[in-house]
Parts: sequence; C-alpha cells; structure tokens
Amino acid sequence: MTSSSRRHVIIIGGGASGVMLTYQLLHRPTSDLRVTLIEQRPEIGRGIAYHTGNPEHLLNVRASNMSALPDQPDHFWRWLSSRGADAPLRPDPYCFVPRRIYGDYIASLLEQQISAPTDARRLSILQGTCVDINEKPACVSVRLDDGRSLVAETVVLATGHDPRANRPAHANPWAPPSAAPIDTDATVLILGTGLTMVDYVLSLMRDGHRGPIIAMSRRGLRAKPHRHIDALRIEETDVPFGASISKLVRWLRDRIDRNAAQGGDWRSVIDGLRPYTQRLWHELPRASKRRFLEHARAWWDVHRHRMAPEVEARITQALDRGQLTLMAAKVISIEPNKSGARVTYRRRGDANPLDIQVGAVVDCTGIVKDPRATLNPAVLSLFDRGLARVDPLCIGIETDRNCAIISRDGAASRCLFAVGPLTRAAFWEIMAIPDIRNQCAALAVLLADTASEHQPKLHHERL
Repeated sequence: MTSSSRRHVIIIGGGASGVMLTYQLLHRPTSDLRVTLIEQRPEIGRGIAYHTGNPEHLLNVRASNMSALPDQPDHFWRWLSSRGADAPLRPDPYCFVPRRIYGDYIASLLEQQISAPTDARRLSILQGTCVDINEKPACVSVRLDDGRSLVAETVVLATGHDPRANRPAHANPWAPPSAAPIDTDATVLILGTGLTMVDYVLSLMRDGHRGPIIAMSRRGLRAKPHRHIDALRIEETDVPFGASISKLVRWLRDRIDRNAAQGGDWRSVIDGLRPYTQRLWHELPRASKRRFLEHARAWWDVHRHRMAPEVEARITQALDRGQLTLMAAKVISIEPNKSGARVTYRRRGDANPLDIQVGAVVDCTGIVKDPRATLNPAVLSLFDRGLARVDPLCIGIETDRNCAIISRDGAASRCLFAVGPLTRAAFWEIMAIPDIRNQCAALAVLLADTASEHQPKLHHERL
C-alpha cells in the first residue's frame, strides 16, 4: 500500500499524550495508518510537564507505574535500567525519577519510526502551531501558523494543559524564576498550593531565592507525600457506582477507617480505587459533580496527587525555616506597580482585607476556569466553527466516552477526537500517565479498526 493510499491521522500536540497515541497507532498489528504529529516545540515528548531542566522536579508517580505501554507495565523501568551510567543511580522501581529523564523516555518511543527509511516511514513530524481545524463531509483540514495545510480522515487533539495568558507582575509557572526575572530578596506570592506550587518553590530555591515565599489557596492545603505501600484490592462490586457524592465520601471514609484499624495506610485505599475513578466520575450525578468540584476536589487532590518523599523533605525544610508559608486565603485584587504588585487578600474565616507588596505573582492554580478563555488556537477554531462546545460543568471541551469531540449541536464527531487533559470533563482522572496510556491504547484500537471499516464501541472500563 502506498503512503498516499493509507488512511491519514493527524495528531495535534507532540507531548506525552500525542506521542503515546502515535506509538499505539503505528504498532497496531492490523493497522496501516500513517500519522502526522504536529508539535510547536523543537522536541517531541516533553510538553509542559517534561521539558523542565531542573533535576529536582521529580515525577509524582513511582517508576514502576510510569510505563507508557499498558501491556508492558515494566517498560519504563527496563528502559531506565538499560541506560546504565547515563542515568542517575536509582535504587528500585519504587523510586521517583526526574521529569526531564521521563521526557527522554517518551521521545524514545518513536525513535524507530523516525529512523526508518523514507519509503517505509509512516510517521511525519512537523514543528508548528495548529491555528485552524475544519471538518468537512469526508475529511478534516488543518492549517498551521506558517500557512501549511494538511488533510486527513481523522484529527486528534492532544495539546495537554492550557497555559494561562501572560499578565502584568505575573511570572510564568512553567519557566525558571530567572526568566521573569524575580529579585532574589523579594516576596513571591504563589496562587495555588498543589504540585505546581511545589515545583516552583523548588525552582526558586535552586535559583538562590532568599526572600519570603507565600503560597495561597482557598483552603491552604498541600499535597500529601508518597509512602512505600501497595494498593488495596477493592472489588468492583464493592464500589457504590452512581451514588451521590455524600454517600460516596462516607463509603470512602469507612473503607479508610477499616483499613487503618487493621494497620493499613489510607494511601492504599486511594490507590486501590484508581481503576474505578473514571467510571465513578462518569456515573456520578451532575449535581454531585458540581458539589465535588466546589467542596471536595481540593481534599481529593492532595490525597490523590502526592509528592515524592524527597520533594516532601525539601518543602518541609522550607516551611520549618520560615521561608515558605502556606496560607488559606482568597485574593481580592492584584494591582501591578514598579516593584511588582500590591495584593489585597482575605484570610479564610476573616472578613478584614489585608495588603501585601510582592515582587511577583505566580499563578499555579491549574485548570483554566473558562475553557473558552483558552490560548489554544486549535481549540478556539473548533469553538468558532461550532465543532466543539464547553461541557456543562465548564471544565473542558465536551467529548463522549469514545473521546469523540461533541459539536455545538450535540453530535459526536466521527473525525475529531481528543486525548489527555482536554478530556477531563468526560473522564476527570486523565492527568496522569497511567490513565492517559490506557486512553491512548483504547482510542488507537478504535481508529485502527475504523480504518479497516470496522467500528466497535469502546467501554468506559477500557478507558
């Protein structure tokens, strides 16, 4: 079969999600698809998460569970072990590896395809930014910022997390503090107290920052640390699917209490629930989803998305010596000035507003509040053309359980799909590699079988 006669899939985004999907598509035994991978950065496989050069930025999942391939659970550990002297000493598969090294691993998945002879190559990698997507009756057209246009039968968005717009007095949370630049003696205000905050504090300290660091969120919670424990086996029949959020929380607390009474750790219960979290979200009533996002999400996040023990030690040291302060408060206003910004805030439980002068503000709050405020031109073009719509909870674009993008009129596309964090409205737990790798493998089966004129339905358990 010639290259031109192969069914063409365009994947927009060459970070971890895009590379894993590309790998799965090209390694389907019955597939003869060709793939074009579009990435705006010079390197594939890194995205926002894995481009960091700071060796103190560690994965927040142990190496034993970071394989990109669902059917080879030790694939990453074997790759890491094979590097020998090229990799820092790692004691066992329960270690937490620098994220930069993991980016090397993701990029390595496509080395064989990249080095294949031109006439046998089924993969094309283009550097550029997709600025427009248009679905037509039998194909999808894509336009890049340099004017290039491509046509394919299928387009998949894998653009990951949406960065926030640059604002006065705000530093980019994904760039080193030296890029801002931030005065080493100035007070730095970090909005959000999750894992992105943790990484930025590590970056500040690595760059020699001496001034106070204030991390502020509504509840002032910080991520819990990992411990060397195994997941508890939880039977599917024991999980209260479809229950309200209040009943689900009571059930979870009871399981944790019973496990603790037997000498267990709460972490094993949270980890044991992981195979069912996407189905739980899917079957949760919409009113309960809203209540979860408003009242329980922060508590879930700090227990579910945990810090490596080495990172916990560094953060605890910064707290103990008084350089880092966690504060439960809400920002009222930020007024940029010559020295940075004057910030007015209100502590939780206190009606009196307070002021503070800071050298920089760093927004580490994560999810963009309104998906229509995205800076992603590809997603914006879908909104403009009516090919996508915001989900009812306003946390992302709406997709069905097969990852198909749902249009303004409610129809699921047969040509446009999405993977990774873009699909959080449908799956919620779709930020971490263990979840995304399963999603990519399942979508690859669907697309490859569609190319063979067979279109089975995916079940949510496979995603």
